[in-house]
Amino acid sequence: MKMTRSVSLLLLFILQCLQSASQSRNATLKSNDGEIVFLSDAPMELITAKSKKLQSVINSSERTFAFVVNIKSFEGFNAALQRDHFNENYMESSKFPVANFSGKIIEDYDLSIPGLYSVRAKGILNIHGVPQERIVKAVIKVTEGGIEIYSKFSIMLKEHAIKVPRVVHEKISTEVDVTVSAKLK
Repeated sequence: MKMTRSVSLLLLFILQCLQSASQSRNATLKSNDGEIVFLSDAPMELITAKSKKLQSVINSSERTFAFVVNIKSFEGFNAALQRDHFNENYMESSKFPVANFSGKIIEDYDLSIPGLYSVRAKGILNIHGVPQERIVKAVIKVTEGGIEIYSKFSIMLKEHAIKVPRVVHEKISTEVDVTVSAKLK
């Protein structure tokens, strides 16, 4: 419980710092309805689920970002029991209710100029209470109305201490594909 509260407080602090640091420049863009999809393509079963509750914030002038999703917000499993196992046995969402990624865009683009940018985001990806430094490729489309972000990457479950019992190893992939998309205004 303390770890969950600490992670939540840390993320809240990051979001507030990003917001405070950029209010004078009006450079903070936010979204509360981004989408994150995961796909487990194992030999005997294809599992996909998504959440449309991805929260994100970007400081476009400093190129810093934070993304967070509530684990229990994922839907679309093959069966309700599969969702229960996902939350209780694998993600332990009562113990680790959120996953988050925060850091900085590596490339030195001016995200106030409209255009399409291929970037790398470097930061800490925290899933299942296990933080890992990651560099993730993304495409950012800057428009007059805001920023659209799209990224696709893979996660090895063992890197985040997510254990797959031997009895279901043919049904759950040890590497999961993740797709993130958000429109920030």
